[in-house]
Amino acid sequence: MALDTEFSVKSSGITREWSGQIQPALVASFLFLFCLEACLWVRNLRQKRRLPGPFAWPVVGNAMQLGQMPHITFAKLAKKYGNVYQIRLGVQQHRAAANVMCALCFGKRYGHDDQEFRCLLMKLDKFGQTVGAGSLVDVMPWLQSFPNPVRSVYENFKSLNEEFFSFVKNKVSEHRESFDPNVTRDMSDAMINVIEGRKDSTLTKEFVEATVTDLIGAGQDTISTVMQWIILLLVKYPDMQAKLHELVDKVVGQDRLPTVEDRSSLAYLDAFIYETMRFTSFVPVTIPHSTTSDVTIEGLHIPKDTVVFINQWSVNHDPLKWKDPHCFDPSRFLDENGELNRDLTNGVMIFSSGKRRCIGNQIAKVEVFLFTAILLHQCSFESNPSDPVTLDCSYGLTLKPLRCFVNAKPRG
Repeated sequence: MALDTEFSVKSSGITREWSGQIQPALVASFLFLFCLEACLWVRNLRQKRRLPGPFAWPVVGNAMQLGQMPHITFAKLAKKYGNVYQIRLGVQQHRAAANVMCALCFGKRYGHDDQEFRCLLMKLDKFGQTVGAGSLVDVMPWLQSFPNPVRSVYENFKSLNEEFFSFVKNKVSEHRESFDPNVTRDMSDAMINVIEGRKDSTLTKEFVEATVTDLIGAGQDTISTVMQWIILLLVKYPDMQAKLHELVDKVVGQDRLPTVEDRSSLAYLDAFIYETMRFTSFVPVTIPHSTTSDVTIEGLHIPKDTVVFINQWSVNHDPLKWKDPHCFDPSRFLDENGELNRDLTNGVMIFSSGKRRCIGNQIAKVEVFLFTAILLHQCSFESNPSDPVTLDCSYGLTLKPLRCFVNAKPRG
């Protein structure tokens, strides 16, 4: 308000000219858009088998109703409108996790102080902070037409996208130059071989860079986020941490580090990880997809080219499916023999579902198991008295716990 007032006082002549020439055009444009949207809304009302859902305002649709935590809003809407409903949006630990993905995709691990690697991490972190602006511009492209905070953040988002893709493109280009079809060094080589080395491939070479970009971007952010939650919950529930320490010591001992082969004997650790994914639902809503044909779900007609997504948080907190869903209880995933209940673990939705689910879900589960097992084997975690643990989070590409400090101590 103060800035607007100061600008008006200092630039009164310009303001009067702007008011006399530009404002009427803007008002007329807005009225035109409003009338157009109103006509479309009336038409949609008359359509048969219209999907249930909340009233959508002209131009902005339901975008302004979603709030800071859209997954919570979606859950409330589901109670009112059912499992399938429509909304209108507009006119339509970092280093370790990233190093694993770099090793998989590029066959190279970076030193933690490597300048190129640190630059990559910075880009990935900023990408997660700005991705929300990209979502808003997707559904309200007119936000790019005039100066506003969303446009500024969106410009940063686009720039980060371009820089990150350039990094991946250079790495894949290096792989192409040294590619040997008889030696598969990493996933980049494997994709080059399948996509570019086979005459029957229907994919173009650009799919290599695009797929690697997705693997690193999505893999690093989700793994680092779930590890933050795991450490936070270990601190919040010290009795569970003590039980896990005892289990890891019994199964692994002190003479070696945990391996994937130990997983079958560490059912409670797996249960703790699955409960962390269910309880936090750190990927609360799936990435939007689009229907490729007209489909019917629960008797409701969904036209081709409709954008669809699943509220994973709601699935993971459904009281009809989970007993006391808002309580953190890893034992819910164990049967009477203390073994992992696969039927229940398969019910946790964090990597989406169906043919289009996350392609890296199995890699992610192995990564998280090994990270957690090794951390528990080597360290104990305690709350920092000056920084109490909280389960509050920030909303971006994933639900991240708010920044806090915990004490990590080497185990004797």
